[in-house]
Amino acid sequence: MTSIVIPAHNEARVVGRLLDALLADPCEDETDIVVVCNGCTDDTAHIAAARAPRVRVVEIPVPSKHAALRAGDDHARGFPRLYVDADVVISGADVRALTEPLADEASGILATGPERRIPLADCAWRVRAYYQVWQRLPAVREGLFGRGVIAVSKAGHARIAALPPLMADDLAASLAFAPRERLVVGTANVVIHPPRTWRDLIKRRIRAAVSTAQVERQQGGQQAPRTSKSDLKTLLRREPRLFTGVVVFVAAAVAARRGARKAIRAQDFGTWLRDESSRQN
Repeated sequence: MTSIVIPAHNEARVVGRLLDALLADPCEDETDIVVVCNGCTDDTAHIAAARAPRVRVVEIPVPSKHAALRAGDDHARGFPRLYVDADVVISGADVRALTEPLADEASGILATGPERRIPLADCAWRVRAYYQVWQRLPAVREGLFGRGVIAVSKAGHARIAALPPLMADDLAASLAFAPRERLVVGTANVVIHPPRTWRDLIKRRIRAAVSTAQVERQQGGQQAPRTSKSDLKTLLRREPRLFTGVVVFVAAAVAARRGARKAIRAQDFGTWLRDESSRQN
């Protein structure tokens, strides 16, 4: 039985669309879906519970994604196991596509992730320009982070269960597997709703910079995947029309680096800069 763990902190505006997408597939009756409402003060638990019996709700008082993931593991019933952010959208068919490579133990694949679909029509032009570059970067295309979904086999779960609490849990999970042990499944897709405003994009990038610094410290200084100047130059040689996007990308990186300095110096790895614009209907 496949289990899906969904940590949700005040996600009343979006958790329903994810659950409805998962439940729309009648072939997925055997999928075990656990929504862990952590420190919620809104109707997240009520909205999720309305999808019972195919959805089970667990409530914990502390607003902590790491605690929610662990609570979800305590209640989940099977493998492969997926961890899905409440603000993305993925279907039952895409879940099956993610779990299929994990069933073949001889393949050595322990973790999978879907291709991203990022709807940009309602975003400010600088946000659109940023993501047109970001989505093409080698580290972004190859890693399992930034997808809002990761699926693991039982052996893969043992690998990530030992990880400490980190803001960038998806980055840490991706780095826990060698390239030959992880796979981006081209036949699986997840919809990731991006920030709509430049200000909210910078919030996300500051959070990413701070959380990446935390992962690197936890790993004893080992550097996480980064975008180099040569990556951007290669991209421009291949697609010169992206020049404006590269300028915007660099500007966002500089702004995020500056914005993250204070938190990194103070080792403040608990302040979550939440983007609300991506949760608009």
